Amino acid sequence: MDTVVTRQRLFVFYLVPDFTLLAFSSAVEALRLANYVLGYEAYAWRLVSADGGKVWASCGVSFDTDNDVAAERQMLARGQRPFMTVICAGHHVERHANKPTEAWLRECRQNGVAIASLCTGAHILARAKLLDDKKCVIHWENFPSFVEQFRGACVRTSLFAIDGGIHTCAGGTASFDMMLHIIQRDFGEVVVSGVCELAFVDRVRSPSDRQRLPFARRTGALHPEITSLIERMQETLTEPLPVDELMVGIRLTRRQIERLFRNELSCSPARYYMKLRLERAKLLLSQMTTPIVEVAIASGFSSASHFSKCYRETYGCSPQQTRKHKSLALGAA
Repeated sequence: MDTVVTRQRLFVFYLVPDFTLLAFSSAVEALRLANYVLGYEAYAWRLVSADGGKVWASCGVSFDTDNDVAAERQMLARGQRPFMTVICAGHHVERHANKPTEAWLRECRQNGVAIASLCTGAHILARAKLLDDKKCVIHWENFPSFVEQFRGACVRTSLFAIDGGIHTCAGGTASFDMMLHIIQRDFGEVVVSGVCELAFVDRVRSPSDRQRLPFARRTGALHPEITSLIERMQETLTEPLPVDELMVGIRLTRRQIERLFRNELSCSPARYYMKLRLERAKLLLSQMTTPIVEVAIASGFSSASHFSKCYRETYGCSPQQTRKHKSLALGAA
């Protein structure tokens, strides 16, 4: 067993409006269940918001908070340090960035407090300049726009990442996995196994596990060579390569690959590659105000007209209509 922690560890959960309840509750429940298995309160937590008031999750459930950021900064200045500050975010995270919170997060790091983010919380950490040259993750939906905005961060598509005291997590049930990693480090495998039994979790996922395999069925695993080819596609969306070049080193013939793609993904490799690029474009259109021609280039299209044609054929509307729909939705929110 790892060295057992004897001092209670305090987690400060900072709730950003529209945060994802699943990601937050998964993290807290992992800590609660660890306390239950251990038989004492090894972990404690409190909730914080920008102004100390109620915060609504994206599902409409509201939470009272225990403190505001100003009070947390005062406590930190008096030497009252939590073990970890966790940013819990979700939809529209960019609307809720503010200078006092960013300053507080930097002060936490300067005082040796570990930092974590759930779901889109990495956006706030990046704005606070805490992710420069750091390995980090964010929910796959926000990955394309995050990469475009924060080029100094080393963004991954895995479930969670830990780099220099900063933990970032894709959200959802991956929050549970990240907390299990912390619990394992503190108390060892026996406690983690007990938590998993109580939560009906049959496997502890590792930081390197991927968030998703786009457009794949949820049942059964893909052939490993196909998975490798898809990873190469995802790495080259901005500057796409011919499929034959992507296949170099793949231990299958072109005919075998074509058959596997059609059987397991219902399309050809070239069509799948195109779907990945168009999905990236759709996410960029929905989350950023970047000119459409720049979205086209960032998605591997050299011609705006070709991009618009392919986009309309796939989604039944133009890129301009997607952008307009996004603007209307923001206006109604």
